[in-house]
Amino acid sequence: MPLKVEFLFDFGSPNAYLAELVLPGIEWRTGVKFEYVPVLLGGIFKGTGNMSPFDSLRGIKNKPEYQALETQRFIRRHNITKFRQNPFFPVNTLMLMRGAVAAQFEGVFEPYFRAAYHHMWEEPKKMDDLETFRNAFTSSGIDIDRLIARAQQDDVKKGLIDRTTDAVNRGAFGSPTFFVGKEMFFGKDQLRDVEESIVEQTSQLVSKTA
Repeated sequence: MPLKVEFLFDFGSPNAYLAELVLPGIEWRTGVKFEYVPVLLGGIFKGTGNMSPFDSLRGIKNKPEYQALETQRFIRRHNITKFRQNPFFPVNTLMLMRGAVAAQFEGVFEPYFRAAYHHMWEEPKKMDDLETFRNAFTSSGIDIDRLIARAQQDDVKKGLIDRTTDAVNRGAFGSPTFFVGKEMFFGKDQLRDVEESIVEQTSQLVSKTA
């Protein structure tokens, strides 16, 4: 069987946005395709007792500034030009993430995904406001009313809950999280290790079938 490689994301995480921009290069170099898994970061935090850096670093001296420096280094290293801080951060992403599951079920995930990240981190908006949410996706050519209706159905709600619960059960505590087979990696700064693991595990699979 081919190696299973997963990207667990929540649109509310700027680090997940930045990491995702690097994934196509890893796919091209290794020949794998990442499976994109929507999870609800708030649910992961609740399930693990974790909290976002926005909350955990409040009042701490030096560490937030260093993390901002590391982010700028990552942006320069990968020549990222479209990223903008969202002035409404943090944003409640329940609508966005249910929409992602609905879009997967309806076969329109790729355009929905691109539009969501565009309106969160490239032309940032308050995407937990329903009118803003609807107008943003409509401007990107998405039939968002259909997805909003679909997102209210029980299978979509359960799908997001199940993906989030499974993530916690497998060891996740934030976003972005990556799985290469059963091996977990957290954070955009682990992408070089993710790629190394893909190469190593792919080589092992080839050796076993040779």
